[in-house]
Amino acid sequence: MQETLIGQIDRILYANEEGFMVALLKSGEKISGIYYESDPQHIKGSAVTLKGRWEFHKKYGKTFKFDSIKVNQNELFFFLNKIVKGFTKKAAAELIEQFGPEELVNILDNDIERLLEFKGIKEKRLKKIKESWKKFRSMREIGEFLSPYDVTPTLLTTIATALKDVDEPCTKIKNNPYILTNIKGIGFKTADELALKMGVDREDENRISSAMEFVLQNYCEAEGNSCVEKRVLFEQLDELLGFSHKEALYESILIMKVAEEEIKPLVNDRLSPRRLYEAESFLYEEFTRRAKAKGEVIAKNLGAFLEESSLQLGKQQRRAVEAINEGSKILFLVGYAGTGKSTTSKTILELLNLRYTKEEIMTCALSGIASQRIADTTGYESATIQSLLVKFEDRDTLPYKVLLIDEASMINSSLFARILSKVDRDATLIVVGDDAQLPPIGAGNVLSDVLTLQLTPIVKLTKIYRQSEEQAITLIANDIRKGLVPEYRREYEDFRFIDVSIPNYYALKNSLSQKELQEVREQNHQNIIAEMLHLVIGSIEKARYRLSNKQIKEYLNYFQVITPMKGGTLGVNNLNKILQEYFNPNPKKCIKRGEREFRLMDKVVHTKNENMTSWSGEEFKNDEESATRRVFNGMSGLLFKIDSDEEIAYVYYPNEDMVVQYDYDEVKNLLELSYALTIHKVQGMEYDIVVMPMSFSHYIMLNTKLIYTAITRAKHRCYVIGESAAFESGCRRFDTTKRDTVLLELGREKNG
Repeated sequence: MQETLIGQIDRILYANEEGFMVALLKSGEKISGIYYESDPQHIKGSAVTLKGRWEFHKKYGKTFKFDSIKVNQNELFFFLNKIVKGFTKKAAAELIEQFGPEELVNILDNDIERLLEFKGIKEKRLKKIKESWKKFRSMREIGEFLSPYDVTPTLLTTIATALKDVDEPCTKIKNNPYILTNIKGIGFKTADELALKMGVDREDENRISSAMEFVLQNYCEAEGNSCVEKRVLFEQLDELLGFSHKEALYESILIMKVAEEEIKPLVNDRLSPRRLYEAESFLYEEFTRRAKAKGEVIAKNLGAFLEESSLQLGKQQRRAVEAINEGSKILFLVGYAGTGKSTTSKTILELLNLRYTKEEIMTCALSGIASQRIADTTGYESATIQSLLVKFEDRDTLPYKVLLIDEASMINSSLFARILSKVDRDATLIVVGDDAQLPPIGAGNVLSDVLTLQLTPIVKLTKIYRQSEEQAITLIANDIRKGLVPEYRREYEDFRFIDVSIPNYYALKNSLSQKELQEVREQNHQNIIAEMLHLVIGSIEKARYRLSNKQIKEYLNYFQVITPMKGGTLGVNNLNKILQEYFNPNPKKCIKRGEREFRLMDKVVHTKNENMTSWSGEEFKNDEESATRRVFNGMSGLLFKIDSDEEIAYVYYPNEDMVVQYDYDEVKNLLELSYALTIHKVQGMEYDIVVMPMSFSHYIMLNTKLIYTAITRAKHRCYVIGESAAFESGCRRFDTTKRDTVLLELGREKNG
């Protein structure tokens, strides 16, 4: 039976990110439950009425577990003061006194501009109040509607924020809870859990339809495919929905989705989500069309042009220049580390500069660092692909006659289609990449597919140009690419393997219990970290020198730990905590979010593509108005300012010259520390010093492409620390995963 308890909150004993709290009342009773309207710390000191029941908690003893909690002071004053951002205590009290609670709520709902008449509220503050009030009103309404279904505060915040401008959101959710899957951060499983609690039938059409979309998109993105076998789709649906052999049910929904063109059927019984099908169909048609296009010869006497050039080209490199000179409108220039892709690219652009002005030639890459590198090596203007798309989003085509796309192995189908759709039909397109690197994150494998299908003119560079006997990164990387174990034990000028193996490992494996063996492995992981920290200590002074001289880009790109996985002792999450203590031990300010801590002057990485409040470096310095810009997954920056009163942090991204504002919730959801990064995250990047732990605990990930990609991130020095047997095993293990793509299917269909 439900009871009522009234008291005043004295202390918050525990609170987690899901909104669960344990608190102590002034009268001594302990209370626990979910508080979803804001941070539980906001109600410390407040008088509250609780409804619930007494239970015994094994850690906290006799505890009143509440189902509902109500603040017993002027409720509107409490919310304006504690939860809605932008109000001071004084302003909240005076507004309530002037208008009365009901009229003030009416003003906030329908005529919020009237607050500008009130002293101390200017446009900037009003904007914050407006956003926060909308979110709060949505949160309360949706919170009351969903609270019977055990929805966490984090999920409530996500839903309320997304639906704050939607009319009757509760009715829409009730009619079809699966509309929540359209909200970023909410997948099918979360929406399904809620829908089933709300009484949705397990074979409901909306449920199967939403599950099919989820499986198709999720499987494609996770596996890197742009299409999937129907059999695999149905198996995945069985697993997700807890069914067995419901093919007839799935077929009926699939027929409907194919009729609506949401899913595209291909030959070989494969299915593709419309978005990916359209992207790769466009790529196939456009590559084939451009391959047939032919321009005029550029230099009548190419030999004379090349003799005048300061760059010496080998046979393979010269073949690429000849292809462009003869009028090719598209060229895929593919080469391994150290084969002179940059030299060849520079020569090709200089040749095209005979016909086009420098302003008509543009180079680009996915990451800021890769974009800067191609600008430095070729001398031509460069930008990130995303910044070009944003800058020219209002134009049908980019204003360039030549576009060179670098680091093409990183670019997935969707992004490749977006940039290619902007390239002028008659422009010359040069695509540069290294197919020995990891395939892109997301669906598709454009570079590899074009090579397989021979869709365009292709020149492959394989001859390695070594700078000196003591520099071995390119040779070691290329041995690994071929599945050979390199001469890695020698100490080179730019590469060193530090052996931290487990002595007599195979004998121990046969004699120790599983638990004892795990303890030995864990001790070895700690030994690897200890060796890593020796290198950290030796590099900190030079890193801090760059930071103190405001060389932010140089600081971020100086020393980087990279590792295959996120979890475990040698994973990104644990290493970041350890490295933060060395690189940034005594911060002036910090933001705590659950177990994570972000400190002033931390290295951070942005983790999701998102539109954010931002400034250019100059705009921020001059206190100019902010703008909304796209911030992309993988951008590396410095958390240089924390405003604890406003609960806002600011990150500077030097490669993009962008300052981005994050409220504390966004810090938690969109940022991670970047002292250590996964190898997938650093594709296209380049660092002065790269350190990589090597362990059998990463065995599932270790293969030629992963190790090749990791080692080639180092500009001056690469250290690999760990088990030599794991390294050798990874060097011999080819990446055998093949991606199922629309491009390949279309190629087979047209050729078959």
